[in-house]
Amino acid sequence: MDLDDISNIAIPYGPNASTCGYCSPPGQRSKIATNYHTASLEAIKLSCEVYQGMIDRGWRRSGSYCYKPDLKLSCCPQYTIRLDATEFKPSRSQRQLLNRWNRFVLFEDSYVGEGANQDTRNGSTSNSKPSKKPPKLAPFTSLTKTIHESEVNFQTSSKPRNKFEVILEPASYTPEKFALYQRYQADIHSDVKNSPNGFKRFLVNSPLQPHPIPYTSPPPDHLPLNYGSYHQLYKLNGQLIGMGVLDILPKCVSSVYFMYDKAMERFSLGKLSALREISLAQEIREAGASEMEYLYMGFYIYSCQKMRYKGDYSPSYLADPETYEWFPLASCIPILQKHRYACFSEASHSVIDKVAKNDTNGNGNDVEATGSDSSDAVDVEMEDQECEQESLDHAWDEGECEQEEDEGFLPSPSESETMPDELDDIKILARSETGNIFAMPIKETGYLRFKQVRVELGACLEGLGEQLVKEISFSL
Repeated sequence: MDLDDISNIAIPYGPNASTCGYCSPPGQRSKIATNYHTASLEAIKLSCEVYQGMIDRGWRRSGSYCYKPDLKLSCCPQYTIRLDATEFKPSRSQRQLLNRWNRFVLFEDSYVGEGANQDTRNGSTSNSKPSKKPPKLAPFTSLTKTIHESEVNFQTSSKPRNKFEVILEPASYTPEKFALYQRYQADIHSDVKNSPNGFKRFLVNSPLQPHPIPYTSPPPDHLPLNYGSYHQLYKLNGQLIGMGVLDILPKCVSSVYFMYDKAMERFSLGKLSALREISLAQEIREAGASEMEYLYMGFYIYSCQKMRYKGDYSPSYLADPETYEWFPLASCIPILQKHRYACFSEASHSVIDKVAKNDTNGNGNDVEATGSDSSDAVDVEMEDQECEQESLDHAWDEGECEQEEDEGFLPSPSESETMPDELDDIKILARSETGNIFAMPIKETGYLRFKQVRVELGACLEGLGEQLVKEISFSL
């Protein structure tokens, strides 16, 4: 057997904890470790089907590192949120956002970032000199039609004032992408310590293995042919002004990250990208991939006021942290208002008390359940990803991860000490005398004598569940 014949390979890690950036002032972190992971693993390769199952159980990836937050222990519980793209209808403000962008691309001179009066409340701008009123846009009939109205590849008659392109391509590194990332980090987050390797590790590397999307007929050219990890490029007059990092999975488009050029800040590209990703899920489904239904927007963190904007897209649902059933966001809010940890399937399991933390920004559980009024949701989405990435970087680089120490080789357990039966069927990688790599049940090896192995695999079993853990071969 060759490694190519094994669909899912991962290195298991045990439970860990790191400092938290959600409940601290911008650029700072909690003084103690209060952000806990039930389990984590370094994914060497994963099928898109298996990763779909993982995010449905509350997992998330940062590059190839996959983790499952422990909501009951963490100071800022992170609930998986998804939007039903098949039922989504853009609000009036969302339609206005699309129209403002389309009007700019089709009829206005290219924006250079200076000489314009800007209304920071609604993002609109006006030149100091009066200009001729631009032609009217076509009436709104569907999200997909309006999304593509300004794209050069969808123009059929008149030539637009600006050339706007959206390119969906497999995730890859280019100097142009890294330059945008550098500018974004410096301009928006005052972060100048970035490297090409860090960019690749976080936003290019992916364990997901491409697999054909089962369209019923050949799809339009702008749709992906395979499930996998992608970069969605936004180019205006040949310049890269924005980029989304997406995982396209059997049931969803999963939004990983988005960055943009600050010169285009007035157009709220983060909100536009969310609408475009909703449309992408709709179009993949309409082209024949009937399982495609959702946009996953990462984590919803009720205790962090700035993270609530994700609820502005409706209808959205939160995954129950214990049963992994999906509950309408509106029904979850009353429970979240009263509890630090909320269990939607069984309210009596919810926890009111707060974890000791460095809560210096006044975010509490008694604030109203409304979306953020931030001028651009992308800033918040970036903080979501930035916080987790910083948690991981600090945890591993500074040694903050609090894992049970390996006690080495232990004697065989006594008859009174029983191993979890589920561990027996977990597969690990082994090498034959001839050098071939193959997967075998761990019970046929001596690895279960090591306490650290039992801790790490036990954590992965708890996080993945009995069925999903059997799909992965672990490298020890």
